[in-house]
Amino acid sequence: MAKPLNIELPNGVQIPIVYEDHAVLAVDKPAGWMCAPPSWQQTGRNLQAALESSVNHGDYWAKSRNLRYLRFVHRLDSDTSGILLLAKSAGALEALSELFQTRNVEKVYLAAVDGSVAADEWVCSEPIGPMKGRKGVMQVDAAGGDAETRFKVLQRIKGRSLVEARPLTGRTHQIRVHLRAAGHPVLHDPIYGKASEKKEKLALRATKLVYRDPFRKKQVCVRAKVAKFISGHGFEVRRPKNASASLNRRGGGEDSSSGLKDRSR
Repeated sequence: MAKPLNIELPNGVQIPIVYEDHAVLAVDKPAGWMCAPPSWQQTGRNLQAALESSVNHGDYWAKSRNLRYLRFVHRLDSDTSGILLLAKSAGALEALSELFQTRNVEKVYLAAVDGSVAADEWVCSEPIGPMKGRKGVMQVDAAGGDAETRFKVLQRIKGRSLVEARPLTGRTHQIRVHLRAAGHPVLHDPIYGKASEKKEKLALRATKLVYRDPFRKKQVCVRAKVAKFISGHGFEVRRPKNASASLNRRGGGEDSSSGLKDRSR
C-alpha cells in the first residue's frame, strides 16, 4: 500500500510529512495550528485533536502506515511553522521526550527580524518567566528559568535581517523573547513586536532537528524547506557551499527532507 506524502485531514488540510522511520513522523507544521492536549477544544485548529481524530477514523494516510498512535514529542508556538516531531508509540514518545528534556536535540530556526542587526553573532542568556497580568506572555525576568539562544546573522537588507537561531533550552516563546530583548523582534509578531496590518504570518520557522535515535543509536537529521520563507521576506536564496549550510534551495543537503525514506546515518 503506497504511503501518502502528506497527512490529509478530513477538512482538506494537507500537512507535509518530511521524514519518517520506525518510531517517528516529522511534519512541516503550518502556522496557525496549536500543539495542545486533545481535550483542549477552545480552537478548531488543535493539531493533536485533529491527528487523533484522523487516525481513529482510519483515514488513508494513517491506515497505510497502520498507525494507531501519534503524539507530538515537543511543541512549536501556534504561529510558528516548521518541523514538528510526532511519536508513533508510547515507548517512542517517552524515549524521544527524554532527549528534549536532557537537551540532546539540536534545534535550528530561521527568523526574519526588524532592523539591521549590528553583531554577526551573539548569545542571549537572559532568564525567561511569565509576564504578570498577561496570560501566555513571557518576558526577560531575573527570577525566571534559565534560557540560552545562539544567534547568527545570515543576511541584511534595508530595515530587516535574516537570523539563524539555535535555542539550547526550551522556554515558552524563547526565541521571540530573546530577539525582543536584543531590540530586533521577529517580524509580524503581535505579542513581542508589531502585528502585521496585512495579517502576515509570524516570520519564524523551525528548519532543522538533529538527534541520536535512541533505538538504533544513529544520528537523524531532519530539515524543512526554507526557500519560500527566505524569498518571501525579501532575502536572497543562496546555494550552500556544503550540505550543512543554512540557506538552500531544497530544504536540505544530503539530509534533504524532500521524501519519506529514512535519512538517518
